[in-house]
Amino acid sequence: MSKGMFVAFDGPGGAGKSTTVAALAGLLAAAGTPVLATTQPSRAAIGQLARTSTRELGGLSLACLVTADRYHHLQNQIRPALADGHLVLCDRYTASSLVLQAGLDEVPEKFVRELNRFAEPPDLQVILTAPAEELRERLTARGSHGRFEDDPTTAAREVALYARVADQLSREGVLTEVVDTSPGVKKTVSHLAGLIRALWSQDRAAA
Repeated sequence: MSKGMFVAFDGPGGAGKSTTVAALAGLLAAAGTPVLATTQPSRAAIGQLARTSTRELGGLSLACLVTADRYHHLQNQIRPALADGHLVLCDRYTASSLVLQAGLDEVPEKFVRELNRFAEPPDLQVILTAPAEELRERLTARGSHGRFEDDPTTAAREVALYARVADQLSREGVLTEVVDTSPGVKKTVSHLAGLIRALWSQDRAAA
């Protein structure tokens, strides 16, 4: 049974995660790569509860709910797709928990890490970012997707927190790529498609 590749995309609100994942999935699938594009919180019932409850829940309760959905999602979608040899592109993963739950909601980082101890690291961690002022403008134009995006001053904190998490993950041995999306979607997707294709080819050659 072939092994696929798992790529996680995280970053501040407004960085372009959903747009980038959708564009990459379309581009790579059109070239014949078996792709699963997915998201966390997932579209399952528990994920939808987590996604729509950020204004009612926070702290420990939201951290636990997000992680419960993550394990359900891993078991039912991500791991089976990887076992079938798919390239899995996931919009948000554990890096977001370290920023949103540990950083913004001030849940102890040690607790967040322990919750996620059995969530395997991605083969490639992508951190999408942009200058805080540009993120605020994008969020104003797009509208908030939840409590973490309600306050426009949060953008600068998220940028700093994701930079710290990216550094931590790199030092822990996770292949991490930080990409500034301010040059636009086309350049962002072109860069990432090249990187993912190279890694995908390496993995297939090694197999």
